[in-house]
Amino acid sequence: MRPKLSAWDRELFLRVATREWPAAEPVLPRLSRAANHGALWFGVAAGIAVVGGRQGRRAALRGVGSLALASAVVNTVGKGAVRRARPVLDSVPVIRRLSRQPGSTSFPSGHAASAVAFAAGVAVESPRWGAVVAPLAWSVAFSRVYTGVHYPSDVLAGMTLGAGAALAVRGLVPTGRDLAVPPTPQADAPALPGGRGLYAVVNEVSGPPPLLGMPADRLRAALPEAVVEECSEDDDLAEMLEKAARQAAEAGGALGVHGGDGSVRLAAEIALRHRVPLMVSPGGTYNHFAMDLAIETIDDAARAVEAGTAISADVARITPLDGDGGADRPSLFLNTFSIGVYPDLVRYRERWSRRVGSWPAGILAAIHVLRTSSPLDVDINGRRHSVWMLFAGNGAYRSLGPAPVRRRDLADGQLDVRIVPGSPYARTRLLAAAVTGSTTALLRRVRLGGIGPGTRFAADGEVAPAPGGLVVDKVNEALTVYRPM
Repeated sequence: MRPKLSAWDRELFLRVATREWPAAEPVLPRLSRAANHGALWFGVAAGIAVVGGRQGRRAALRGVGSLALASAVVNTVGKGAVRRARPVLDSVPVIRRLSRQPGSTSFPSGHAASAVAFAAGVAVESPRWGAVVAPLAWSVAFSRVYTGVHYPSDVLAGMTLGAGAALAVRGLVPTGRDLAVPPTPQADAPALPGGRGLYAVVNEVSGPPPLLGMPADRLRAALPEAVVEECSEDDDLAEMLEKAARQAAEAGGALGVHGGDGSVRLAAEIALRHRVPLMVSPGGTYNHFAMDLAIETIDDAARAVEAGTAISADVARITPLDGDGGADRPSLFLNTFSIGVYPDLVRYRERWSRRVGSWPAGILAAIHVLRTSSPLDVDINGRRHSVWMLFAGNGAYRSLGPAPVRRRDLADGQLDVRIVPGSPYARTRLLAAAVTGSTTALLRRVRLGGIGPGTRFAADGEVAPAPGGLVVDKVNEALTVYRPM
């Protein structure tokens, strides 16, 4: 730690230690102990869930999820990144000291991270409950300096990480307020009463097990005139979508897909080739494209199809470059392209998700990647860079850490390119970027070269081997897709 910052840190610690705080001595040490292992916050979450109704339950769940992510990052990565010793307690009155002193390193404060993560997570879902919890979270954070177990900078770093964890959870699981309908150009698409003329494929392999009945049955109930086929593990999804698109083109109707972002990406390619509108029904784990269309349920998609309301959306292309500078056939993506550590995170998450569930698998994968991966050397528009990751989003995204999260406009003609530099202090920089963001540019085209053998890229959650060089660019307003108005 730099000398000036260290001196400021110790001076502020001594000021807190030597000052009298009326009524704090019987409260703050007990509060600090109550927050051990998150016990205080689990109790608060239970209370909010009981008395807060549906919104309270959502707020409590989001707070606990944010706390879990913050705790995982602090205890597995943060504590090891800066091995700082705990403060010396000579100046701290004995009555304030904890009966059991923590044995872990001092930076950052896990208690502060958990407190702010929980409070911010609750506030994201319910500002009213967030205002109730915030003073308690602040008191727990301050108690770590008051009792002498952390320097002020430990607490500030923990609070920053906690806020970042809550924002990351919000990005992965948006609230209803985040799903505002984007102002995208309207497009002509046929209204299909009862779904007549819609040929849809339901990917039964996508996403978690359904909670409200089989998706194919629910889609048939919502659109009884539609032709709905089910794709199991033994079927070829691409082949079934090709057949459905041909039938839709002959009938003057539309292609439908129920599945995750990978299934939607494949359906979009086929719909473009057959020049038919696309209906998207969310059936995956995250459903980023469907969420940006403000489609949360099968009924949302059905309502748009029956009304004939649609938009023109951009698609982005990945074009591999051969050794002579020529280009092979491009592939499309609707959400994001990434190269670096993120494809490894996706790969490990998918491998573990069926054993432990999507959220725990995502946290475990992030921890594993942070501890074992290295930055990637790659040419970006002709210049060599070392990067932890590079994202290219199909459209400008709301800024939230290194990864794009939500879009307002699906037809802005831009690529949202975000880079997390790889060195120096590579893991510390990646950890900081998860909270503060990354280098960002809005471009129409980005060219990557000098990609080493064995490198992988991810596009809309699907991982594939990366060629030695590639170009990512845009096709503006190419896809006609139904969206409720």
